[in-house]
Parts: sequence; C-alpha cells; structure tokens
Amino acid sequence: MARGKKKESALTPEEKLAQALVPVEEQPYQVPENWCWARIGAISDFERGITFPASAKENEPTEENIPCLRTANVQENLEIDDLIYVNQSFMKGNEAKLVRENDIIMSSANSRELVGKASFVTHVPFPMTFGGFVLNIRARGISSKYLFYFLRQEFLAGKFMGESTQTTNIANINTTTLGSYELPLPPLAEQQRIVDRIEYLFAKLDEAKEKAQSVLDSFETRKAAILHKAFTGELTAKWRAEHCVDLREWKNTTLSHVVSGFKYGTSEKSDYNNTGMPVLRIPNVGDAGVDFSDMKFLSHDEIDEESQIHEGNILIIRSNGSRDLVGKSVLVPKLEVPYAYASFLIRIKPSPAIHANFLTLYLNSADARSQMFKKAKSSAGINNINSKELGAITVALPPISEQAEIVRILDSLFAKEQQAKETAEAVLEKIDLLKKSILARAFRGELGTNDPTEESALELLKEILKGDI
Repeated sequence: MARGKKKESALTPEEKLAQALVPVEEQPYQVPENWCWARIGAISDFERGITFPASAKENEPTEENIPCLRTANVQENLEIDDLIYVNQSFMKGNEAKLVRENDIIMSSANSRELVGKASFVTHVPFPMTFGGFVLNIRARGISSKYLFYFLRQEFLAGKFMGESTQTTNIANINTTTLGSYELPLPPLAEQQRIVDRIEYLFAKLDEAKEKAQSVLDSFETRKAAILHKAFTGELTAKWRAEHCVDLREWKNTTLSHVVSGFKYGTSEKSDYNNTGMPVLRIPNVGDAGVDFSDMKFLSHDEIDEESQIHEGNILIIRSNGSRDLVGKSVLVPKLEVPYAYASFLIRIKPSPAIHANFLTLYLNSADARSQMFKKAKSSAGINNINSKELGAITVALPPISEQAEIVRILDSLFAKEQQAKETAEAVLEKIDLLKKSILARAFRGELGTNDPTEESALELLKEILKGDI
C-alpha cells in the first residue's frame, strides 16, 4: 500500500520549507538574489464565505441580520454602498467569517472575465460578513497590500482565467489552485517600499486620469453649449459685424417651411440578408454621421425611387424605445449604390433656403431636441414623433451666407473638441497600460527600491513557517 501524504503538523521544518518554496524549474522568472519564490498558501490563510438560500437575502438592516459582501462589491475599491443582509445565524458563530481590516476579498466564482478580481479592505465601518462566491485571503507574516497588488497584477494579466474551472455559466478558482500559486517574495521592508512606490505612482496616474475623464464627461455639455451659441446668433456676432449683417435678418419659421419630402422608410423586414439593396436603420444613425459598419440588406429590389435615400437628404429617427433617441438626425453623404431606409426613420429634403449641414446640426441641438421630446408620444414603451409634429418644430433661420459661416465655425470647433476627446481617451487607455506595467515591474524587483544588502526573504519565510510571525 502506498504511504499517504504526511499531515501538515507532522512535517519537519525542512519539509515545510520545501513545500513552501517553488522549485527553480517552476519559477516563472528571475527575481533579485535576496528574494525567493513561495507558494501563496504558505504565507496566507483562506476563509470561504457563508452559504445561505436566495430567500434569506434581505434589503434592509435589522438587529438580527448582518451586511454580506458579494461579487458585486468587489470592484477596483471595495464598494459597500450596495449591500444585502442575511441573518447572523448563517455565520454559525464563526468570527473568522467577519471582515477585518487588511483582508483581501476575491471574487472566486464569477464570469470568466471577472474571476480572481480582488478588493482590499482598508477599513470596516460596521460588522460585515461575506458570501459563498467570494474568498477572504488573509496574509500571514507578509504585507497584506503587497499580496493584494500581486493578485491584482495576476488578474489584470488574465492569469486567473486560465487557472479557473468552468461550469455552465460560472468560472471558479479554488483554494488548492490558489494556494499553489507562485509568489515572488522580497524581504519585509522591500515589500513595504514596493507598496509605497506603487501607490505613489498610481496616485500620479489617477490625477491624470481624473483630468482626462473630466474632458470626456464634459464633452457633450461643451458641444451643447457651442450649438446653443450657434443657433442664437452669439457664435457669429463678430462675423455679422464684419459683413454688415443684422441679427434682425434672422427669420423664425418652422421645419415644414424649409424642407419637403417627409416620408417614412420601407417597412421593417425579417428577411434581411447579405445581398440586395442596403437598408439604413436606426443603428446607422451615428453621432458623427451615417455609420456604414453594420449594414443589412433586403433580398428583393422592388423599392421605388421615392423610397430610396439620396445625397443631401436628412434621416431622422422618428420611433424608438428610447425617448432620448427620437429626433436624432444624420445628413446622407454621397452614396455609391442605391440605399433604402427603414420605417423607424423619416426622410426630409432641405430646400434651397436652408443649408443641409446647418439644418442637421440644428436638429441635433438641445434646442430642437427639447421640442421633439415634448411632441413625442409614447405607446407600449415605444416613443414616436410623426411628420406633422416634426414639421411644426420651430427654426430660427439666418441668411444662407450666415448659415454657411455657422457650419464652418462649428466644423472647426467640433474637430478640436473631437481631437481633445480622442486625446483624453488615449490618455485613459495609456494609464491602464502604465498601471499594468508598473505592477509587472514591481514584482520583478524593477522599481529601483530593492536593497541587496537586506537579509534574504528565505529567512522571513522560515520564520513564518515556524509560526513566529
């Protein structure tokens, strides 16, 4: 009969150390000489969450229940604004099931993309427990934050996706797998220096991220303000003075007096396929014009000329489940082949009295959209505006020469705004990449913080295994 594996308590110190250390051939990469590679299970304890039936969840606190962390609370920082509550009896009197400061809460059962995501517990404002789909990791003898940042680096690198097991809809990472995971272990003082360096660099990046996010968040607000100035005459005040044009030359009219050809599109079909006449639909009404990236086609070509769309026409969303989308408009560019348009859209043809670009910009302004919002009717969750209501939209119409100037200025301003937006988006993407790079370098000893004269982390590991720390 084969001999069974020795119990942990029966192992000699040398055997414990051998189990805790990662053999050279299994070490993922080289680290500084006074570091060592250890198994996560040797320097941490795992506590599984409590289990309870779905019917036991409560939405409000009482004297008998307790807040319970779920996977939804495991974000970049631990989120405790949205909590469920369960009766304290499910903890069975086990105080280890209470959340403590410096705990690491990991999403151990989740979608494949989110399994292994972890949050650090900086403070515990009130007693809390944690549910069965999360795992509590408690560092033993090492910096808890050092372990946390290492786990975050592994998550961001997608390592847990490969280590998890998959059921029907849930990926799981178990304590056996996690316990055998390799951790680059520096001396204790170096662990703290690494944490301090990571947090210093992250704080600088977060400042830049906040500024970039502010640019993105205010993009639509700035755009709306620019459009308002354009259609109230403020934007072209200097131009009017230079060209001896009076604001009183602006005429108040309605859409029906400056456009023609109000026509709904062809009926929605279920037989869209990959051949036939392309059909513009609601998804093709993009923020920057017609979006041709997702095209559908009608298998038949019996669509009369009047049901086709042409360059210079304007398409308006007339019916949608989202009230905010009703009235969104695009100017049709030059088309290489005939196009139809779907019934949830309405086509209009600008007259010579109005610049097509000017009208499209106006229809997408807050001034025009608010009028449409008031006129739109709602039925069975669908919001609609018909051609009569659309035709009644008021328009402040400048002379055609001033319309062209407004379009020119808006094109220039929006090009700059779009460039600023794209720059901010690139900054945000770069910040995420920089954070990954910082974490990767941190756990290779490449942040310039290591002191090679410090005692080897091997001695720290021996002390942990002896239970002295």
